Amino acid sequence: MSKPLRLSDLSPARRTLVRICQTINYGHIENLEVRDSDPILDPSPVMLKDVKLDSDEGPRLELSLTDFVVSGEVLRLMSLLDKMKRGTIRRLDVRAGVPRRMSLTVHGVVEHLRVNLLEMREPRREAAAPPPDERLPTVAPQ
Repeated sequence: MSKPLRLSDLSPARRTLVRICQTINYGHIENLEVRDSDPILDPSPVMLKDVKLDSDEGPRLELSLTDFVVSGEVLRLMSLLDKMKRGTIRRLDVRAGVPRRMSLTVHGVVEHLRVNLLEMREPRREAAAPPPDERLPTVAPQ
């Protein structure tokens, strides 16, 4: 059984991203660059905060903690960053201080689809039995 991922287990850039999400609380981050699987925070991405005027959401409780187990959403985001390695997160939506949804720039999709379509068009060739050799004599069963 693996131990749960904690904030202190993350790289400094990833810890900062989690703290930014907690500080925004409700809103989104735009055009977040990713290099070597880490968010690039200098220059700072655009961060937009949604503010409800009819109530006060209050800050995330984790903001006052130095360490805690990260949520499943943060764990999944970290896993996606690991797979992504390099690219741009066009939009990272944050709800209740937790990253909930993201839009990515995806490269190579057209080529991937082209290869799949070609594979679908070409019928798969099954290994056929060799044609009977007409020169061989046929032996009648006894």
